[in-house]
Amino acid sequence: MKIARPIAALIESFQKLPGVGPKSAQRLTYYLLHVPQAQLDDFAESISRLKKDTVLCSVCKNVSETNPCPICSDSTRDHSQLLVVEQPLDILAFEKTGKFKGVYHVLHGAINPLDNIGPDEIYIQELVDRIKNDKSEVKEIIVATNPTMEGEATAMYLRKQITSQDPKSGILVTRLGMGIPTGADLEYADEVTLTQALEGRRELT
Repeated sequence: MKIARPIAALIESFQKLPGVGPKSAQRLTYYLLHVPQAQLDDFAESISRLKKDTVLCSVCKNVSETNPCPICSDSTRDHSQLLVVEQPLDILAFEKTGKFKGVYHVLHGAINPLDNIGPDEIYIQELVDRIKNDKSEVKEIIVATNPTMEGEATAMYLRKQITSQDPKSGILVTRLGMGIPTGADLEYADEVTLTQALEGRRELT
């Protein structure tokens, strides 16, 4: 049976999303056929405005409606502590704990030679420049990349880049402590696990 072109087009679009296979794409599409048109219009408008109404913070590279983002522009945050994460979702995870009062930097990925992702493809140089410009304020860099091979490689590269800029800067480079299972993504960790990881961080050597 030939599927109607609008249905086939939406199924194909859903399949382009990460983690959505052919059957899931079909289920989502046919589910939407039963949704009132007004809700579909709102859904379409939300997708349309997703990139139009957001910007990358010029300071931390988090996704926000304003530049700088609310965290970077918050004078009550501890700007001497800078926590480096792979993705914006990781910030949401740490903010849920309510324990970290510093600021962030989002790399938007990790070094992965197999996928042709090198240091220049993520926001590492921007982090190095930020530290260089703010070194009178930054006292500790907490590397919170995921505990995967790519995350560990990125953490070691970051340490090398940060310490090579000014070995006498006195900036402490630490790594999240135990509590995060190897191979896990931080965005899925619960608040207790992330809090323990923060409290148990160690110097990155």
